Amino acid sequence: MKSWHRRSAGRKVFDIIVGLFALAGFAIIGAWAFYQLGFTKNRGAVDKNYRYMLSVDEMKALQDSTFTDQQYHERWMRQYAKLAAFSKFYPVNAQLITQAAQFSHDPMQVDRMIAACSMYIDDMTEYNQLLQQVNKLLDSYPQQEAVNVIPWMVGPEWAALKEAIVRDKALIDEVGRLTGVEPRLIVGCLIGEQIRLFNTKRETIKQYLGPVKVLSVQSQFSYGVNGIKMSTAKTIEEHLKDPTSPFYMGKRYEHLLDYTVEGQAQEDERYNRLVDYRNHLYSYLYTACILHQTKMQWERAGYDISDRPDILFTLFNVGFAQSVPKPDPVCGGSHIKIQDRVYTFGAIGFDFYYSGELAEDFPYWRQRFIPGDKELTEEELAYIQGSVSNCKRPPRGWEYAKKDSVPPAPSEPVYIYDDDEYEGTYANE
Repeated sequence: MKSWHRRSAGRKVFDIIVGLFALAGFAIIGAWAFYQLGFTKNRGAVDKNYRYMLSVDEMKALQDSTFTDQQYHERWMRQYAKLAAFSKFYPVNAQLITQAAQFSHDPMQVDRMIAACSMYIDDMTEYNQLLQQVNKLLDSYPQQEAVNVIPWMVGPEWAALKEAIVRDKALIDEVGRLTGVEPRLIVGCLIGEQIRLFNTKRETIKQYLGPVKVLSVQSQFSYGVNGIKMSTAKTIEEHLKDPTSPFYMGKRYEHLLDYTVEGQAQEDERYNRLVDYRNHLYSYLYTACILHQTKMQWERAGYDISDRPDILFTLFNVGFAQSVPKPDPVCGGSHIKIQDRVYTFGAIGFDFYYSGELAEDFPYWRQRFIPGDKELTEEELAYIQGSVSNCKRPPRGWEYAKKDSVPPAPSEPVYIYDDDEYEGTYANE
């Protein structure tokens, strides 16, 4: 019979260590097997709002391309109504969605964004009730025919003029950058001049300029696409150089309209700048300078008219001599008859400015005038001075010819002379 002996302490420690190693081995092998059998794979969870998210995604089935222009517009209007109702309960999210909608061309995007927020709203009853009331009110008024409420914007003349203006977008934007003047203000002046020509020379424009969508270039008494007088252009240049003038724009702009020649030859260069029918850069530069200079004059007198485009357009039209700073300026200028209705130059510019027309091409700046702190570079000045086309122009001084004189023979491009108005336009490039 075997006898039992008490194990030593060392033997016990040894047995414990062996046991621990064995357990560790089993644990490692078990973990490996658990992993290999796929028990560690996270199969994920289905979000409780899955069906709601799917419905948001399914809104894409309503493709905007299937809508007519009128339906597309109506859908946008309903989106803004929906946002107005949503803002009564969730103003922060409504503001964010409104800001995002301004950068979207998809009216369904608003629906999707509101639906996404709604996943976190337990009770939409009050919102839905308000939205139903809003929609009911809108539905109670019949949809009127889609007609522009601004009378002079109704008709083929405005449609053709818009296309012609957009062709010069790059030039107008560049002039805005160079002069710190909002391009939309420059366009407002341009429209006042062009819409007058489009209507007073209706048949000529319809025959020549309308089909090819180009701007009319004046070349008698007033010049270029914006009707700048030679004397006005010279005065603008003087204001740029004179720091003591109330019209002074600042040191950055002193060399904006410098000439490449000296002496009497500058008169010819000034004329060539303004009647250039291929490149209208200088027409826009002189226009921007008038706007900027009159704004500076009034500002130095204590009146800020930077937020009064109607006054700026009026002052552009009436000229420096009639620009008298005062606390209560009024909109006015030359009378322009369009389709049996008389408008003032300032009113036409004002109508366009706040109409929303061409806002994508000429957006509203937060500041209409941006002061420049750096002088124009040599490259910028070279670009400006190199922006005169080598095109044929009517002889200088033709405006002083007798009314019964025979105008010069037209050459390429066709030059249209109007005996009654003593003005000329180029018909094609």
